[in-house]
Amino acid sequence: MRFPISRSATRVSTCRTRGTTSDARARGVLTWLRTRLQQGIRTIRFPRDGADFPERFRGRPQASSDLGACLFSPEEGRYNRDYRMATSTRDALVTATGEVELAHALDERVRKLFRRSLRLRSVVAGSCNGCEAELVALGNVVFARSRFGVQFVASPRHADGIVVTGAVNRNMRRALELTYEAVPPPKLVIAVGACAISGGPFSGSPEVSAGVGNILPVDLWVPGCPPHPLTTLDGLLRLLGAIDPAESKDTVTKLS
Repeated sequence: MRFPISRSATRVSTCRTRGTTSDARARGVLTWLRTRLQQGIRTIRFPRDGADFPERFRGRPQASSDLGACLFSPEEGRYNRDYRMATSTRDALVTATGEVELAHALDERVRKLFRRSLRLRSVVAGSCNGCEAELVALGNVVFARSRFGVQFVASPRHADGIVVTGAVNRNMRRALELTYEAVPPPKLVIAVGACAISGGPFSGSPEVSAGVGNILPVDLWVPGCPPHPLTTLDGLLRLLGAIDPAESKDTVTKLS
């Protein structure tokens, strides 16, 4: 049976709309399909083909710097186009030549657990939401993190690790610790953005920590203010052993 659509839930309404619910749904689906066909394939073939960055994109600094504290402002120096900056240690972010020792894979036992399915809980610990916006972009059709098995979950009980953003202010420190404790072992900690790594522009304030590394053991450091989605995705894939560092050109190995 087909029911007419009404603008009102009351039977006495005289403002009726022609058409049926099924017709409206069909038109919506057809419009969506037509739009997607016109757009074509939007997902980038990362990391095989890299990505097209805007002209003003600032990648890794070319001079000596602490990437963990760098806010990537134009006044801080010159930048190349390399988005690969995620490391396995905090010390690796401090460079005198501009070269960075990129993140290495987890040990074989842990890598087998997470390689095909990595569930992460986001902890926003005093952020401007810039880093969160870039993390959300990881899930869109362009970057499509889900094809690598990476997903965000609502509960730390269902997570394999946490992604920390923000300078970890005093009010959020205990919440961060409780979230970490709720994640079943083995678990990962990923610090995303200058604030989470070093305190960012708030470094030195008594209201924030000098980086999440002073509170929890960190497995992956992703610098940036905020980090480009590919910087984060590249770091995650290296951590999972999905990018073969022996290749002259980065390729993704089979996630199995």
